Amino acid sequence: MRISDNPVHLAGKPLTQACHACAFFHTDEEKYRVLLPFILEGVERGDLAAHIVNPAQRAAHLARLAQAGVDTDAAQAQGQLAVRSWDETYLQDGKFDQQRMIATLLALIAPANAPPGTISRNIADMAWSPGARPDAHDIVEYEARLNQVLPEHHNPIVCTYDLTHFSADVVIDILRTHPMVIIGGILQENPFFVPPAEMLKELDARRLAGTTPASAVR
Repeated sequence: MRISDNPVHLAGKPLTQACHACAFFHTDEEKYRVLLPFILEGVERGDLAAHIVNPAQRAAHLARLAQAGVDTDAAQAQGQLAVRSWDETYLQDGKFDQQRMIATLLALIAPANAPPGTISRNIADMAWSPGARPDAHDIVEYEARLNQVLPEHHNPIVCTYDLTHFSADVVIDILRTHPMVIIGGILQENPFFVPPAEMLKELDARRLAGTTPASAVR
C-alpha cells in the first residue's frame, strides 16, 4: 500500500510518501507525546503496529498504550500489536549483526503481514544498554544499509534516539542516515540526509583511517 493512498499523520504532519525517520528525544514524556497520536491513529484504522523496545521497559510501554485507550491484550492476541524486545531483534544471541537485523526487520514490516487497506506502523527504540551496544560505526552503518533494502513504498519506520545516551558526533551521523527527522516534536524532510552508497563509502574511509568513534555512549 502506498502511504499517499491514505495519509498517515506523524509528529504534526501528514505523510504522503514512505518514511524512514530518526526521532530525537530527551525524555520518555517527550517521546510519547509525539508518538502516541501516530500509534492511536493506527489502532483506530486497524493498522498493524510493530514496536521494538527495551526489555526492561516493555511493561511500562504497554502501560502507556493502555492508559491512552489501547486494549493491549486484545491487540496482541489479534496480531494487531507486536511488541518485541532488543533481545528478540537487535541483540539476538547477545550481539548485534547488521544483516540479521535487517532481515528480521524486513520480515516484521512485510506488507503481506497487514490486512488489505492497512499498513504497519513501526517504532524502534535505539537506546540499547551500554553494556550490549555495538560501536557507533555499526549503528550508523546499519541505518545506512537499511535505506538500500527498504522497498520504495515501505511502511513508516521511526527510529527513536535518546539524546542523553549518544555523543554529538554520533547523533550527527545518525541524522545523516535518515531521509526524514523529528526534532522538537516536528517531522521534516532531512536536508542533511546522505544517500546510503555515499554514506557507506565515507564510513569505510573513516574506518581505514582509524577515525571512527569507538562508542556511541556519551
